[in-house]
Amino acid sequence: MNWTDRIALVALAAVGFVACQSTSKPAALDSRNEQCQTCRMIVSDAARASQIVAPYEEARFFDDLSCLSSYITAHPLASGAVIYVADHRTREWVRWDQAVYTRALAPGGAMGSPVVAHASVGSRDADPAAAGGTPVDVRDVFPASATRGSGGH
Repeated sequence: MNWTDRIALVALAAVGFVACQSTSKPAALDSRNEQCQTCRMIVSDAARASQIVAPYEEARFFDDLSCLSSYITAHPLASGAVIYVADHRTREWVRWDQAVYTRALAPGGAMGSPVVAHASVGSRDADPAAAGGTPVDVRDVFPASATRGSGGH
């Protein structure tokens, strides 16, 4: 391998390393064993789950949006952290700042919070659990000071 090839290989490895570290993707939820970081209950309902993903750290899971809100109020987010919430209907992970929130008519989940998240208005409208619910602004779900800088940028 010549000098030029070595430089190119090192540069490629460095770019790959930086790209992997700057992208915080959601982790898979083990709904039989993962504990909520706030209340320590098993995160068994994937429709109401949420998580914080940060570089060089294991994902922190929560069983309810109120538990996530309590946690981020009490703990500063790590640099590069990204918050994901589950779409209540599809159970797919959605960035917290791109989700649509609804106060459902009936409380649910482990902690009894009536607020659920969806990836879009269309997903919310297709979810029978959100029918007749009231839209909720993200600022009423999460404290602004706690989520500042949590976009992963």
